[in-house]
Amino acid sequence: MKVIEIKDLCARIETGQILNGLTLSIGAGEVHAIMGPNGGGKSTLAKVLAGHPGYEVVSGSVNYLGKDLLTMEPDERARAGVFLAFQYPQEIPGVSILNFLRTAVNARLEKDMSVMDFRKMLYEKMDLLGMDHAFATRFVNEGFSGGEKKRNEILQMAVLKPQLAVLDETDSGLDIDALRIVANGVNTIVRNAEPKPAVLVITHYNRLLDHLRPDFVHVLSKGRIVKSGDASLAQELEERGYDWLADAA
Repeated sequence: MKVIEIKDLCARIETGQILNGLTLSIGAGEVHAIMGPNGGGKSTLAKVLAGHPGYEVVSGSVNYLGKDLLTMEPDERARAGVFLAFQYPQEIPGVSILNFLRTAVNARLEKDMSVMDFRKMLYEKMDLLGMDHAFATRFVNEGFSGGEKKRNEILQMAVLKPQLAVLDETDSGLDIDALRIVANGVNTIVRNAEPKPAVLVITHYNRLLDHLRPDFVHVLSKGRIVKSGDASLAQELEERGYDWLADAA
């Protein structure tokens, strides 16, 4: 089953058009990675899918589980199972991770899960990801290291059970150990979740993909996908860079 089908998507910001006819489809349980040079449109794609108001869709379509994603407000997309892991997660002082996630889950389910039931479910997810339960009492991202912020994003993904997860440069600022932990967390979620999510990973580097092992790798340049392949394409890009794809772009 295709979770998302993007066809000929063109989008712009005030300074000009960035996406120029991007086409991509992702099935349930598939992990797709998008790589490419700076300014190619990778983060723009993530923001457009999440419904960021600063980006205007000029043309094209995005079908999400049979619905027109582009007509949905950002909160509707989130409740419908679209999840965005941010490159730079924000701090929310005074709000515990437990309370933050319970509020998000209640909004997603449109019902009030009791604190006791939610705590049980949260701890199950933390055990699955190998996380200390004490983490749940900390304020959201306050005083967190880069690795802790990204682990918190993956915990959110596990708890919210999205059907489309977009990870925008989740590997940014991570050391080798934190990178492995985050990648293993994503792998665990994809392996255990029901229904299986479609995962779109945006990254500059092959090092995350060494652990994540995506089903497909795509190169995004000048606003469109110019080459696709399996995980070996990421290694080729690591070795050769992007210049050899200039003609295709």
